[in-house]
Amino acid sequence: MASSGKGTFQPDSDVHISYEDQQKINKFARLNAKVDDLKDELKVKQNDMKNLEEAVEELTLADDTEKIPYLVGEVFISLSLEDTLVSLDEAKSKKEGEISELEAKCEDLKSQMSELKAHLYGKFGSHINLENEED
Repeated sequence: MASSGKGTFQPDSDVHISYEDQQKINKFARLNAKVDDLKDELKVKQNDMKNLEEAVEELTLADDTEKIPYLVGEVFISLSLEDTLVSLDEAKSKKEGEISELEAKCEDLKSQMSELKAHLYGKFGSHINLENEED
């Protein structure tokens, strides 16, 4: 059953993947998955931040004498306009810190991935593809 090779996979005999190289490829894949998870979490936190900013904008239209229902955990409490704005500012500051932390983690992971990518492309050249489909 000799085949012309057309349409069938023919492994390249020049490419040998050592155990260490396979470990680096696996590490790259794990880091890539973590970056994707962090990006998803970052989108959620940025959306939360946008909601907090919109709440502050809406409260500029409120009457100073109104009690504002403010969600704390699973319960709404009534706060004065001033107390509500202070609570929203605290929540925004906390969310900004969380966003900064996530962005720093992403950058750290991306730098580790760049090192691995440089090593793996240097060794395997065009025989390996480490690019994201969305990049």
